[in-house]
Amino acid sequence: MDSPSNATMPCGFFLQGFSEFPHLRPVLFLLLLAMHLATLSGNLLILMAVASVPSRPPMLLFLCQLSAIELCYTLVVVPRSLADLTAPGHARGSPISFLGCAFQMQMFVALGGTECFLLAAMAYDRYVAICHPLRYAAVVTPGMCARLALACCLGGLAVSVGLTVAVFHLPFCGSRLLVHFFCDITALLHLACTRSYTDELPLLGACLVLLLLPSVLILASYGAIAATLRRLRSPGGRRKAASTCASHLAVSFLHYGCATFMYVRPKASYSPRLDRTLALVYTNVTPLLYPLIYSLRNREVTAAIHRVLGRRRPGQARGRGLCEP
Repeated sequence: MDSPSNATMPCGFFLQGFSEFPHLRPVLFLLLLAMHLATLSGNLLILMAVASVPSRPPMLLFLCQLSAIELCYTLVVVPRSLADLTAPGHARGSPISFLGCAFQMQMFVALGGTECFLLAAMAYDRYVAICHPLRYAAVVTPGMCARLALACCLGGLAVSVGLTVAVFHLPFCGSRLLVHFFCDITALLHLACTRSYTDELPLLGACLVLLLLPSVLILASYGAIAATLRRLRSPGGRRKAASTCASHLAVSFLHYGCATFMYVRPKASYSPRLDRTLALVYTNVTPLLYPLIYSLRNREVTAAIHRVLGRRRPGQARGRGLCEP
């Protein structure tokens, strides 16, 4: 590997993708294409379903934003990966410009960070709905939801810009070959010439802001919810209240679990091929599961989807939001 003084100038990188598995590339292309189309269809269906609701409860804005994030999330990574799988194999992988790589990483972090903050905001909705049901309509207003949604976007954008600037100011050495199918943070840090712990400080700071802080807020919200559920005398009421939060818990567990396993660890333990496999699941499977989880668990969204598809469910009751009191 080159010394830091001979570090390469910002002229681009090479994405290895899955070029070392030429016989698996057609199968992988078809599999990723099918999941990508299903993800786009599922999230677009939820967006159309929410738009079809005449008087939308405030929290439907959060679900609409979540679907929009997942829609953009896959578009940042998957189309490029599909194009590389169909391109002729090259020993050095597929070239990507320095600015293109920086933009892809910045958008990936911005969307993922926005989702982290958004899941914390949705946990707050569940806290108000279950712990203070009589104040729910007064507290969770459309204006408050819009301000929280905007704050989530600005927070994710701010962290992503700072992290991108810090990472792309590092000197990169050697072949500039990223053993990955997109410009992921860990793959880029692995190419840095320096081997100081300070290289990981920007990633550590981003993890503290995007993962630890929202996780603490979510745990605090569900701690208060659990205390409230224990005071309920009716077992049926406890089950009903708990079931309204099951979809959010499932999505939070998938998102934070995958992100923590991928990024909260020292650079010395980085395994390029393992991380590439995990990222393949993280960027393709989890966005596909989110629409299924929410459409199956939320009665109002299910009813709206039936309306979009031209079917009606008899006796469908209207819900009060994503997490009913």
